[in-house]
Amino acid sequence: MDSSGGCPHAANARLLSQGAVAPVVLPGGVAGMAVLGHEALKDFLAHPDVAKDAGHFTALREGRVGAGWPLLTFATVRGMTTADGDDHRRLRSLVSKAFTARRVEQLRPGIEELTVRLLDGLAAAAEEGGGVADLRRHFALPLPMGVIGQLLGVGTEHLDALHHLSNRIVATDLAPEQVVTANRDLVSLLARIAADRAERPGDDLTGALIAARDEGGDRLSQEELIGTLLLMIVAGHETTLNLITNAVRALCGHRDQLDLVREGKASWTDAVEETLRWDAPVSYFPFRYPVTDLTVDGTVIPKGTPVLAGYSAAGRDTAVHGPDADRFDVTRPGRHGAVRHLSLGHGAHYCLGAPLARLEATIALERLFTRFPDLDLALPERQLPRHTGFVGNSVRALPVRL
Repeated sequence: MDSSGGCPHAANARLLSQGAVAPVVLPGGVAGMAVLGHEALKDFLAHPDVAKDAGHFTALREGRVGAGWPLLTFATVRGMTTADGDDHRRLRSLVSKAFTARRVEQLRPGIEELTVRLLDGLAAAAEEGGGVADLRRHFALPLPMGVIGQLLGVGTEHLDALHHLSNRIVATDLAPEQVVTANRDLVSLLARIAADRAERPGDDLTGALIAARDEGGDRLSQEELIGTLLLMIVAGHETTLNLITNAVRALCGHRDQLDLVREGKASWTDAVEETLRWDAPVSYFPFRYPVTDLTVDGTVIPKGTPVLAGYSAAGRDTAVHGPDADRFDVTRPGRHGAVRHLSLGHGAHYCLGAPLARLEATIALERLFTRFPDLDLALPERQLPRHTGFVGNSVRALPVRL
């Protein structure tokens, strides 16, 4: 895997032409596999013989993965994304009420208000920048970061640091000492935030988690509390940040598709769903582990192998999405039903925050292109700086002219 990142789609197409499952070499020479085909990935994500608990990760268990491995947090953080069975259900239940469709819809007025304020800020930044502003920095980032911060009860003074550290957590090109430092600093900051919230309880998700920890019993340990906060921060803004960024890039690069939405021939929701399929915000997500030698689409994945879920590849699998799978099309057949993308997961670990991410992105796009109908990229797509890593799939900056 290319630890320095870059656009994944050419490599994905090359791998898919050879099969739905591919052996890969992870950072540090660790052997792994990637499941790339849509149907193979769908089956794999819901397979009863596939686990998330890193106790099944053979190389890690045998001491062949060091403390500075850049993907270690994905394997070892204590939370719902690394738990199975009853443990997974226990941890997920502690936060699931905050992300029900009803609860998410109640957040709409606050999201709309924040969106308007951020668009004002984007306009001001463009005025100061000679007509050009970084949409990712001034809009796509602070929107989901602000929403997840409010849900968790995290003060605005911590949000920049949390984004910086979580961005390093999902990078795959850091040196071992940088990995250790980033993990230590993020855990330390979250512990301070939790301690502060314990002294000043509030009606927020962090308060509910602290209450669950302090009730005693086995509902939530301190390590699981910090791990859950870490997952909420990282997953709660990085994915939506990339989704909004990728959607703006897609619509600016396909003005005919933007016109279809404006003319009412497709909806902003359609634009969000097609972006999720066509340019998934997460390219390869670590990890799952077969608990026995497992044959997937004719390829044997040995027991204990770390497996990447290839969301960006599955979204352009021609076997499922047709020969024009690499074409951005907001009117694509099946967008409302039969053939759905897998970019927000599948099975028991389906993204808990999917309704919130969809709502934020839909509001963001509608308000953005309504306020600035002539908005366009200030640089050609090929010149936009890509993410440094193969987990997140987007660009690091998005300069636009309003």
